[in-house]
Amino acid sequence: MHEIALDPPLRLFFSQESKIIKHLSYLKLNLFVIFEHLHEQHIQYVLYGMDFFGLLDFFCSCDGMNAYMAYKVSTQTSLTMFRSKTFTVRRRFSDFLGLFEKLLEKHSQNGYIIPPPPEKSILGMTKVKVGKEDPSSAEFVERRRAALERYLQRVVCHPSLLQDPDVREFLEKEELPRAVSTQALSGAGFLKMLNKATDAVSKMTIKMNEQDVWFDEKIQDVENEEQHLRKLHVMVESLVNHRKELSGNTAVFAKSVAMLGSSEDNTALSRALSQLAEVEDRIEQLHQEQASNDFFTFSELLADYIRLLGAVRGCFDQRMKAWQRWQDAENMLQKKRETEAKLLWANKPDKLQQAKDEIAEWEAKVTQYERDFERISATVRKEVIRFDRQIVKYLESVLHSQQQVQKHF
Repeated sequence: MHEIALDPPLRLFFSQESKIIKHLSYLKLNLFVIFEHLHEQHIQYVLYGMDFFGLLDFFCSCDGMNAYMAYKVSTQTSLTMFRSKTFTVRRRFSDFLGLFEKLLEKHSQNGYIIPPPPEKSILGMTKVKVGKEDPSSAEFVERRRAALERYLQRVVCHPSLLQDPDVREFLEKEELPRAVSTQALSGAGFLKMLNKATDAVSKMTIKMNEQDVWFDEKIQDVENEEQHLRKLHVMVESLVNHRKELSGNTAVFAKSVAMLGSSEDNTALSRALSQLAEVEDRIEQLHQEQASNDFFTFSELLADYIRLLGAVRGCFDQRMKAWQRWQDAENMLQKKRETEAKLLWANKPDKLQQAKDEIAEWEAKVTQYERDFERISATVRKEVIRFDRQIVKYLESVLHSQQQVQKHF
């Protein structure tokens, strides 16, 4: 067994002004793989964040197709809603997806923005299980771990989601029921696919007469921002790949110059070539670090926010569905009143009382659905304003990170 120390990539997190969140001292996330034959490779690194302290341990078995990943989540808090101040649990990736599905089912119809978890990657997991020495395996592990930390961070930073019983159970219950519905396909990806289909039909069949200009502007802003971020993400991924290629080519060049210097008979020329090789080695390391920074502090977070913008669009869609439910009730009430008028005209008193009862029932539904629409509209407004503030903090953090990178260069 041997240990490989990996330098922690820079992480960005949001500070949260909520009084509840201030009591969360730290969350610690560990990763380990359970396997049948304990012949392992050990990778360890430490992550520091604003509200998180994370430590990851990754073990890979040789015949690793029998392996599966699990995550160790340790929490320290002073909140009285929890049974103790410190607790540690082990969670599989499917548990994270299961938590998302529960939160989505309970809170999305109320207009809340539900943070999406990273999507399941069958190819990435297969590489981890069979590719011990593959650098892309370690890269995938780091991406998955960091994405899950960001997901948990966003969930516990949401004042309403933090108090959800399923979130508390996820953080402190020793064992959870197996989330079998997420095995075939990522819950995030599957639900996103369904939502896109239903929303496409909804938008084709409904033309909402928007009375509030603010919502029209915000919907347009979100759509434009998502489009721009997708284009930027493609360009950043291309930049990262070019930097990696440049780093590899620089390493080859440095090695060639070093070999040339060692075989040179002229002492002065040999020394100059050796110095050039050392310089190229340092340049190769800088290119590698820059590619890593671009990937972890920019590309991955861009992908995160593209998914988050999808969640923002989802809360607008829930508001539209609430409006549709209200309008459908209005139309049904109008039909019931027309039926009552026809009964009066036809002089059928035996059916008139039933018609009056149905009118009263639908009047109550119209009133309730109108209140629901107003309540969801208020929630969506608060959620979008909160999201906008987080975006500003995120951009400020990215700017600060890029300034730090420039200082290093």
